[in-house]
Amino acid sequence: MTQTSTSHPHDPGVVVMRAIGITKTYGATRALKGVDFEIRPGTVTVLFGENGAGKSTLMKILSGVETPTSGTLELDGEPLELKDTVDASRRGIAIIHQELSLAPNLSVRDNIFMGRETMRGGLIVDYRAENGVTTRLMQRLEEDLDPRTLVSDLRLGQQQIVEIARALAGNARVLIMDEPTSALSGHEVEILFRLIRELTAEGVAIVYISHHLEEALEIADHAVVFRDGELVARGDRRDIDINWVISNMVGRNADDLSPDLLEQFGEPVLTLDKIVVVDPSNPGRLAVDGISLTVHAGEVVCLYGLMGAGRTELLEALAGRSPIASGTVTLAGTVINKQSIAERIDLGLALVPEDRQRDGLVQTMSVGENASLANLLTFVKGIMLGRRAERDAITKGITDVRVKTSGPTASITSLSGGNQQKVVISKILMTEPEVILLDEPSRGIDVGAKAEIFALMAREARRGLGVLFATSEVGEALGVSNRVIVMSKGRIVGEFDPKHSNREALMVASGESTERENGLIA
Repeated sequence: MTQTSTSHPHDPGVVVMRAIGITKTYGATRALKGVDFEIRPGTVTVLFGENGAGKSTLMKILSGVETPTSGTLELDGEPLELKDTVDASRRGIAIIHQELSLAPNLSVRDNIFMGRETMRGGLIVDYRAENGVTTRLMQRLEEDLDPRTLVSDLRLGQQQIVEIARALAGNARVLIMDEPTSALSGHEVEILFRLIRELTAEGVAIVYISHHLEEALEIADHAVVFRDGELVARGDRRDIDINWVISNMVGRNADDLSPDLLEQFGEPVLTLDKIVVVDPSNPGRLAVDGISLTVHAGEVVCLYGLMGAGRTELLEALAGRSPIASGTVTLAGTVINKQSIAERIDLGLALVPEDRQRDGLVQTMSVGENASLANLLTFVKGIMLGRRAERDAITKGITDVRVKTSGPTASITSLSGGNQQKVVISKILMTEPEVILLDEPSRGIDVGAKAEIFALMAREARRGLGVLFATSEVGEALGVSNRVIVMSKGRIVGEFDPKHSNREALMVASGESTERENGLIA
């Protein structure tokens, strides 16, 4: 995407919403420390900061999800006390949450109108009217979805589109977007950015949180950086760049965040020979079409491609979540095509899934319970669970990957996204794998946490593990791997040495550059 300059006919001195001296404490934890923040109509203000820096906490306060411990809010210069999100919505304030808050057992239409149903005669829901509005919203977002489709039947990116549509249905004056693109394809991101420009031209104030730094800077008019509960830096887009963001966020330059990779590798630990996987959502289509590759001990191999390239389907088939139609998978000399997920884990192959909330963690369990879940049987002695051995392994695991938590008994939901991802990785490492598969391991986490995750990958590679990870971010593909395999439409279309390759080469191979030339990506 190219930088697009945006001018607004709105008075730059006008403030639609203001936070003054906002603090928020949770027990002994001070999540916000006297934050002052302004939102102006017709502009996009981007918030940067590591997980736990206070960004999402402030946004929850601005949208009525949370109440501040102290400090005041103003709307149009008048004091504002929000009872809840319904009250905020009535006043024209809407939020798109980082973690999806949809009801999977309800339709697209019912999710969009949940809590604000269109009534006919004050007695019955006017489903026809709601279907019409839903269809128009989907058309605006260029997503061909039937309003009656169950959300549980949608892929993650489509669910994110529904979440966005629900916020748009409220005709908000202030629209808060917390990681809105974390599950979107490049084309869907461009559609969202076009919509943001339309909304700001109409005077809507956008507050935008993202860990995709370059992407966020493309849509920003202003930027602020949070660190440790404080707003530590402000800047207009014309005055800032990536290094300004990173140095204010973590106190280090971007070049200091790359992991230390090996240059010499061991024997092959994972070999794929002409792997074919049928698309589980469309049996008439091949999601993976004849892929062959080898991963060596100590090597970090990246699968790069656009949404729909087949990366996720390949990794899930290797892990045993979906069947392999043909071809051979060999793990450390053993063919594993017919093994179950548990058997593949025992043999030394395990997956860190793309959606950690749905597939990687059990939300009702503690940090420790999640960490030991995949390896629980090793702690069973006779008919009893060896609690001390399990506890020692959990403590070692969360220390080893540096999970920031109050302890193993803490709720998994109390952790930031980056620390939740570390728990998933700790769970996988506890099984003592030969090869680890990671699908979009940095999705929805900040630049500092990304650096820690990729440092973990590099560390395990140095210990002799083979690492195969998938990403849709070209910077990650080039910055944290020994070799990049580019996929498109289920096939390998290129192989690159990151030391001697550039972004454009990967983008041309994946087809993204063609999309840009055709105007699909700005």
